[in-house]
Amino acid sequence: MRHLAGEAHSLPRNRNNLAGYRAEHFLYEAVDGVATITLNRPERKNPLTFDSYAELRDLFRALAYADDVKAVVLAGAGGNFCSGGDVHEIIGPLTKLDMPGLLAFTRMTGDAVKAMRACPQPIVAAVDGICAGAGAILAMASDLRLASTRAKTAFLFARVGLAGCDMGACSILPRLIGQGRAAELLYTGRSMSAEEGERWGFFNRLCAPEELLAEAQALARSLAEGPTFAHGMTKKMLQQEWNMGVDEAIEAEAQAQAICMATNDFHRAYHAFVAKQKPVFEGD
Repeated sequence: MRHLAGEAHSLPRNRNNLAGYRAEHFLYEAVDGVATITLNRPERKNPLTFDSYAELRDLFRALAYADDVKAVVLAGAGGNFCSGGDVHEIIGPLTKLDMPGLLAFTRMTGDAVKAMRACPQPIVAAVDGICAGAGAILAMASDLRLASTRAKTAFLFARVGLAGCDMGACSILPRLIGQGRAAELLYTGRSMSAEEGERWGFFNRLCAPEELLAEAQALARSLAEGPTFAHGMTKKMLQQEWNMGVDEAIEAEAQAQAICMATNDFHRAYHAFVAKQKPVFEGD
C-alpha cells in the first residue's frame, strides 16, 4: 500500500516527452504518437492493485503535458480487459483499514478517473472478455470504447456489498447509456453483453476478438493524425459543459472555437482544401 495516500511514481524529468517512460505495473508502448497501455496480469484477468491504480493516475497526469503522445489505447492482456480490484491485494487489505485509510483509497482511485478525463489525448478502450468493477470504470472513463463480441461488462459493486457510486459511475454512466439503464447495472451488478453495450451506446462498435487491438490502435492513430490541439479542446468541452446551461455552453464553445481558428492546423486545412490536397496536421 505504498502509494495508497498518493505518492507519485517516478516519471521522466522532461514531462513534455514520455519517450523514456518505463511502466512498473503494466505495459507501456508509444509508436507514432499512439501510446498503448496494457494491463498485464493475464493469469488473474488483469486485476488492479494499489500500485497500478496510482501509476495509472500518475501517467495520465503526466500525459497532460506530453506533446509526443497524441492518443492513447487502454487494453488488457490475455483475452480480458480488467477484472477490477485484486481480491487479495486490495479487497482483503481494505477490510482492515480505518475510515481515514478507506477515504484515502477511494479518493486515490477517483483521482485516476479525474486524470483520465483531464488529459487532452483521446483515450480508446479496447475491451475484451471480462471488464468488471474498476475495469468497467476504466472503460467508462475512456473517450471511446471498442469491444470484442465476447466482452462482458459488469459494475459489480453491489455484489460485494458496496454502492454503485464508485469513481464517478453515478455521474458518467447515465450520460453514456441513460439513467434507467445505468441504474439497472449499478443496482444489480449484472453483466452487460457486448451486443447490449453497443445497442445502449456504451460501446462505439464491436470487433472480432483477434482484430480488437488493431482496430483500437487504428482508431487512435487516425485521431493522432488529426488536429490534436482541436481534439484536446473537444475533450475539454465535452467534460466542462456537463455543468453548464445551454447559453453558457454556446458561449464557451464560441470562445473555444475562436481559439482553434487561430491555430496553424486550421490554416493548413484551408490551404490544403484550396489545393485539393489532404491536410497534414501538426497539432499547433
